[in-house]
Amino acid sequence: MVDLAPATSIQPTIETPRFLLRPLRPSDAGLLAHYTADKRVAEGTRAIPHPLPPGASEGFIKRALAPERSEDVWAIDGSANRLAELLGVVSLTRLEDQQSELGFWIGAGFWNTGFATEAVEALVAANPHGARTLFAEAFQDNPGSARVLTNCGFAYLGDAESWSVARQARVPTWTYLRRMD
Repeated sequence: MVDLAPATSIQPTIETPRFLLRPLRPSDAGLLAHYTADKRVAEGTRAIPHPLPPGASEGFIKRALAPERSEDVWAIDGSANRLAELLGVVSLTRLEDQQSELGFWIGAGFWNTGFATEAVEALVAANPHGARTLFAEAFQDNPGSARVLTNCGFAYLGDAESWSVARQARVPTWTYLRRMD
């Protein structure tokens, strides 16, 4: 039997040198919509549609805050350091057997700043799900995301493919694993 237990505790805030990883809040909807309306951002993910339908950001936030969620989503919030209140997001989805899947995206204006690596490193170090294994994937046409994962200690597992809603197509991926024990 697969145990995909929903969140049972409050999602922690995680501090890094340049920003906070904090739970999403309703006021993030505008910036989420703004960044994910960029076709390049949407096409770098499995689940973000392009064009973004009205209300999609609000619905995403509502699901991210639901007590029965299986995915914890953190806003990358740089406002304490005179950066944008939302730079992107990083997430962990609970899988079976003390495993989680990591995902992330950064607003296009903040690419190549090290924000993704810093966010992933912080989330891995905190390991808020108490996972023994983390999985992640990167589309093969996005080597920058693959570098983030390898820089954060993820090991390449193999090639696969995933559906991208924005592309309306299966996209070749590289799959990664990080053992936490």
